[in-house]
Amino acid sequence: MKYCNNILETIGNTPLVKLNKVTSEIDALVLAKVETFNPGNSVKDRMAVKMIEDAEADGRLKPAGTIIEGTSGNTGMGLALGAIIKGYKLICVISDKQSKEKMDILRAVGAKVVVCPTDVEPDDPRSYYSVSKRLAEETPNSWYVNQYDNPSNAIAHYEQTGPEIWEQTDGKITHFVVGVGTGGTISGVAKYLKEKNPNIKIWGVDTYGSVFKKYHETGIFDENEIYPYITEGIGEDILPKNVDFSLIDGFTKVTDKDAAVYTRKIAKEEGIFVGNSAGSAIKGVLQLKEHFKPDDVVVVLFHDHGSRYVGKMFNDDWMRERGFLEEEIKTAADLIREHIHQPLVTVRTEELVSHAIDRMKKFDISQIPVVDNEGFAGSLDESNLFRLFFEDKDLANRSVKSVMGNPYPIVKEKTPVEQISKLIDKENSAVLVELENGKNQIITRHDIIRAIQ
Repeated sequence: MKYCNNILETIGNTPLVKLNKVTSEIDALVLAKVETFNPGNSVKDRMAVKMIEDAEADGRLKPAGTIIEGTSGNTGMGLALGAIIKGYKLICVISDKQSKEKMDILRAVGAKVVVCPTDVEPDDPRSYYSVSKRLAEETPNSWYVNQYDNPSNAIAHYEQTGPEIWEQTDGKITHFVVGVGTGGTISGVAKYLKEKNPNIKIWGVDTYGSVFKKYHETGIFDENEIYPYITEGIGEDILPKNVDFSLIDGFTKVTDKDAAVYTRKIAKEEGIFVGNSAGSAIKGVLQLKEHFKPDDVVVVLFHDHGSRYVGKMFNDDWMRERGFLEEEIKTAADLIREHIHQPLVTVRTEELVSHAIDRMKKFDISQIPVVDNEGFAGSLDESNLFRLFFEDKDLANRSVKSVMGNPYPIVKEKTPVEQISKLIDKENSAVLVELENGKNQIITRHDIIRAIQ
């Protein structure tokens, strides 16, 4: 009989899969190391168990102890599997930008999940780095994993992932491309592969809002490069000890939009349902195509499973809200697609300006059409109201009719976007669309800007 004694024995030996359509513009052979075949559906299973075993061996993790870690979700899943099999408690500290699916999955496997704000400095007491350390200090018989600086992270990939890739490619690999977060995967694999063949090129995929690329190229840690981003699993606002920059030949940065778009492309064009960092990695490969020759063998690592992102990158509404959905915008109807079923917010000529202001606040809008018994009679714009307020402090008690501007131009649903954009200028902040059902909708500067993202 052939069976595993527990789920941890199924970690590793994930397949290499040739990519075809999504990398069709690249002449080289591109192979994906699909880490979703690990039991926790991510590459992090490897290092999570390695870190646990090394901590057990040197006494940092004691029987019936509590494991505490700051995680984007995948390391937490790997730690959860280890904790279940080995009898530990687990507390995962996670940032609020991570998908709800990741949080729910962690809770499903018995972890306690503590959610922290993303948009704070690393040393802020609210950050998931700081909260993890504090919980470790406060919790009896606990062990703080610290995957960013824990050497077992990179060692796991030096001992497992690197050798697997070398053997699976029969030593023919020429390039390894991978998203960089904690640095364990890229550094561990790079160390092994370069020991086998120093000519193998190692490329890291970074994201905008992260410090890796500039630091690698200049040695400068530029805090101006740090800002919130959507992409999950890669990029950092710190320099983890596990990132060995001497082993990395270069970085390429991928936008949030490209990462999301290519995550979906991988599923639709290759039938491989993987996560957000895989989209970044594939777009990174395409950006690096000039470095590849026809005889090269390029291995790109897919970190985790698409099920963690069904509410995000695989959700049309989520993608559309951020301007990530690749929809062709040609006419007025395309611009109002998201809010076409919402009633048009208006104000009447004889109402007070205060009523219009309340409506703007309630519906979070910046301009509002003015109507009377005959139809559209004028318009109000928040910038004009702001200017008028300094001329008349009693503005709120005046009638809308006394301060309104000209009515917004009215166009048909099939009016081209180019024509609409010419109607929106300094004097006119919106356009009304006459719908086929006789009702109206509004197009603002904001709608135009989102369409050109």
